[in-house]
Amino acid sequence: MESKKTSPKQHKVWVIAADMGYGHQRTAYPLRDIAFSGKVINANSYDGIPKKDKNFWQKTRSLYEFVSRFKKIPIFGSFAFSILDRFQKILAYYPKRDLSQPNFTLKNTLYFVKKGWGKDLIERLKKNPLPLISTFFTPAFMAEEVKYPNDIYCVVCDADINRTWAAIDPKKSKIKYFAPCTWVRDRLKLYGVKQEHIFLTGYPLPKENIGKDLEILKEDMKHRLVNLDPQKKYRKLYAPLIKGSLGRLPEKSNHPLTIMFSIGGAGAQKEIPLNAINSLKDKIKDRKLRFIIAVGVREELKKYFADNIKELKLDGWVHMLSGVTTDEYFKIFNETLRETDILWTKPSELSFYAGLGIPVIIAPTIGSQEDFNKRWLLHVGAGVSQENPKYTDQWLYDSLNSGDLAEVAMQGFMEIEKMGTYNIEKIVTGDKK
Repeated sequence: MESKKTSPKQHKVWVIAADMGYGHQRTAYPLRDIAFSGKVINANSYDGIPKKDKNFWQKTRSLYEFVSRFKKIPIFGSFAFSILDRFQKILAYYPKRDLSQPNFTLKNTLYFVKKGWGKDLIERLKKNPLPLISTFFTPAFMAEEVKYPNDIYCVVCDADINRTWAAIDPKKSKIKYFAPCTWVRDRLKLYGVKQEHIFLTGYPLPKENIGKDLEILKEDMKHRLVNLDPQKKYRKLYAPLIKGSLGRLPEKSNHPLTIMFSIGGAGAQKEIPLNAINSLKDKIKDRKLRFIIAVGVREELKKYFADNIKELKLDGWVHMLSGVTTDEYFKIFNETLRETDILWTKPSELSFYAGLGIPVIIAPTIGSQEDFNKRWLLHVGAGVSQENPKYTDQWLYDSLNSGDLAEVAMQGFMEIEKMGTYNIEKIVTGDKK
C-alpha cells in the first residue's frame, strides 16, 4: 500500500474486504473502479500484515469453515454449528424495540480491536487518509478505534444483519452504512444507528453485467426470458410488461438453457450439484441444457467434481468455473452470468444477483443470515426453494414449462435495486455524473 497523493480524476478511496469466504470480497469487487490503485485490500492478508494479526484472522476463518463443512454430519455436526450460529443469530424484527444493546460477539470483537488487532492496517492507511469503504464490519471498527481522520463507510452484504454490524455506541459512531435493501436500513435504525448515517443504495452489483443505463442487463434479460419460458406462457400473459421494460424479445436465445450452481467458499453442499447433474444427464447429453459448477479458487473442489462426473461422458456441457485468484474468478463468474439463466446457490450475498433477472434456486441455508436472505428472496419473489436434487429433471422442467421461472426472473429484475455500485460511488466521491 503506497502513500501517494491522488488527483480528483484518480482513484479516490480505500476499499477494504476480508478473505473470509467469497462474500466480502465479492461485495468489494465492483467497487475497484474507485479503489486506490484499482485494488481491493484484504484486511487479513495484505502485504506486511503482522504475524499475530494474520494468525488471529486465520483462526477465525478456519473455525467457521470447519463447522460449515462439519454441519452435514448427523446430530453432532448440526449441534456444533448451532452453537456457533447462536453468536451470529439475527433476532426477530417484530415486535419493534430498541436493539441497541451490544451482544457478546460485538463486545468480544471490540476487545481484541482495543488490544491492537488491525492497528497496523489502519496506521498504514492514515498515511494517505482517503475515505475508507469496508465490506466487513471489523475493519470499520478498527478504523474508528484508531481515530481514522476521514469518512468510514461499511457496505452490508446480506438482506438482514445481527447486532455485531453496528458500533457499541451507534449514536456516537462515525461509521456510515450502505444498505442493500429496506430490511437492513430498518434493522440498523433498531440498532441505534443514526438515520443520517444510513444510505439505501442497493447491493453493489458488477457494472459489466449492467451497463450505465441498464443496456447490457436488458439485452441479456431478453435472451434469458426466451430460455426460461419455452412454452411462451409467461410472455403471452405479461406481454405489455415485457415490452415496456425490455422491448421486443428475440425469437431464439443466443445461448442454450444454462444453470450455474455456485459453491460457497467453505465448499459445503457439493453433493447437491452432483445429484442434479445425474438427474439431468439425458438433457445434458442431448445438448438441451448446459450445467456450470462455480467452484471458486479451490483446486481440490475442481478435482472433486471432475473425478465424479467424468464417467457420465457429458461432452463438456458440464464444466467447472474457477480462477487462480479471487479477482480472476469474479471476472470469469460475472462474464459467465451473462449467459446464465438460473443461479442455484445457498442464499449468500449472491441473493442480490437476482436483481440481474436471474432466478435463484435456493439451496439449504447455512447460518442465521442466510435464513433471512432466503426469507427476503421469497418475499420479493426472486427465488424459489430447491426440491429434491435427485428429481431435478422433473421439478425444474415443470417450473420452466409453466413459465414460473420466467416470472421469478422478471420479479428480481423489477423489484431489486440494480444500481448499487453507481449509487455508492456517487455518495463517496461526490461525483454526480
